[in-house]
Amino acid sequence: MEESLEQLQARHRKEQRDLVSRITQKKKNATKKTRKGVNDECAELERQLRLRQEEELRIFHGQEEELLGAEEDEPAAEPPSTTDDISSQLASTTISSPPPTRPPSQQQPEPGKKRNRQKERLARRAAEVEAASERAALEASTMTDHRGGEKKRMEPIFSSNNLVEHEIAPDGHCLFSSFADGLASASIPLASSSSANIDTMPKVEPYKIVRRTAADYMLSHGDDFAGFLEEPLEEYARKIRDTAEWGGQLELSALANAYGVEIRVVQDGRTEVIVPSGEMGGEEGSEKEKKTVWLAYYRHGFGLGEHYNALRRKEVAT
Repeated sequence: MEESLEQLQARHRKEQRDLVSRITQKKKNATKKTRKGVNDECAELERQLRLRQEEELRIFHGQEEELLGAEEDEPAAEPPSTTDDISSQLASTTISSPPPTRPPSQQQPEPGKKRNRQKERLARRAAEVEAASERAALEASTMTDHRGGEKKRMEPIFSSNNLVEHEIAPDGHCLFSSFADGLASASIPLASSSSANIDTMPKVEPYKIVRRTAADYMLSHGDDFAGFLEEPLEEYARKIRDTAEWGGQLELSALANAYGVEIRVVQDGRTEVIVPSGEMGGEEGSEKEKKTVWLAYYRHGFGLGEHYNALRRKEVAT
C-alpha cells in the first residue's frame, strides 16, 4: 500500500525523533576521548537520514506529477493551470480572496469546475512549512543560553582582575593556543627550560611549541602522570604532541611545572589555581615575582563543547 504525503511526512518526523534520541544517548555515553568520534558519527547519521528522506520525497513528488499529467490529459471544463504560474495564482488567491471557511483541501469545487489538486497540495505544504517555522522559533526562544550564563558569571572576575577575553578558535588546540597567548601577555618565552632546543626549530605555530613542551615534561616525569592514564604514557604523550587531542587538567599541571608559572582558570563564577608542584604549600618571601597565566574555560556554547579562551591584562589587550 502506497503512502500518502501526510503518512510519509509523519514517518519522517518519527524517524527524526528516533534519531535525536539515539544521538542524545550516544553523546551522554561519550567520554572526552571518544567525543569527537561520536560527534562525527552522529553528523553522518543525520546526513544519511536527511539524504534518504529527501530522496523519498523526490520519488513521491515525481509519482504525483505523473498522476497529475494523466489527469490533465482528460477533458475538463477548464484547462488546468501549469506548474509555472501556480505560485502566482496561489499568492493572488491569498491576497484578494476572503479567508476560506475550510482548509483548501476540504473546499468543494464550483459546479462544472475541475478540482485543482496540485494547487491544494502546494497550499498544504506552505501551511506545514509555516507551522514548522513557528515551532522552531518557539523552541529557540525557550532554550537556555548556557554560554551567556557562564560568561555573565565570569565577568565580575574579569573586571576585578583587570582582564579582557581574547577569542581562540575552537579547533581542538584551544587550551594550548590560549596558554601560548597568556605566555606572550606575561612576557614569558615559549621555550621553557625543559625545551630549550625549540629555539633551534624552524618557525612553528606557538600552540605546537606548547604541546611539545607539555608532552616532553610528562615523559620526563612519568611517575606523576602514568597513574592517571588508561593507555601507555608514551602513546598518550605522542597524541598530545602531534595531534589535536584535547588538553585538560594533566596538561595544565605539566605546563605549570614546565614553565614555572601559576595558571588561573576562570570558570562559571570561580577561579581554579594550578601552581608548580614545588610550590603547593606556597612560597613566602620569594624574591622573584611569580608569573601568572590566565585562561577562561567554558563547558557550553561552542561547537566542540568544552573550550578555553585566553585572558589578557587590559593594558596589553589589542
